[in-house]
Amino acid sequence: MTPPEAPADSARAGSDQPRAGLSRLASLKSDQILKNRADFLRASRGPRVVTPGFVLQIRSRGDDAPLRVGFTCSKKVGNAVARNRAKRRLREIARLELPEHGAAGTDYVLIGRHQVTATRDFEQMRADLRAALSRK
Repeated sequence: MTPPEAPADSARAGSDQPRAGLSRLASLKSDQILKNRADFLRASRGPRVVTPGFVLQIRSRGDDAPLRVGFTCSKKVGNAVARNRAKRRLREIARLELPEHGAAGTDYVLIGRHQVTATRDFEQMRADLRAALSRK
């Protein structure tokens, strides 16, 4: 069975414009993502800001290097599908908000919360991150 054709009068038909939000896709580079356990442990010793959608841990490294960010969700968040969805949402709000509101030389760790991170309104989560960054 052949999939249906997209209508010819659609707004994106023949357009080379990226979809909304994809123009800033490279705002967080792979070397800015925390992957080592030691980095997560160092960030856990710093201040933390609890929001309704997630927990933000902040660690100032004291250098002028670009900011770094890490994401984690424990099994309390849910099964693998729920954890992956929560982490995708955390990555997206970090990609959208940290380049503008984050500080250089700082590590940020976003921790997903049980049953909330995957279901909370996306704009509210963005507002939560902006508020948490201003409270630090």
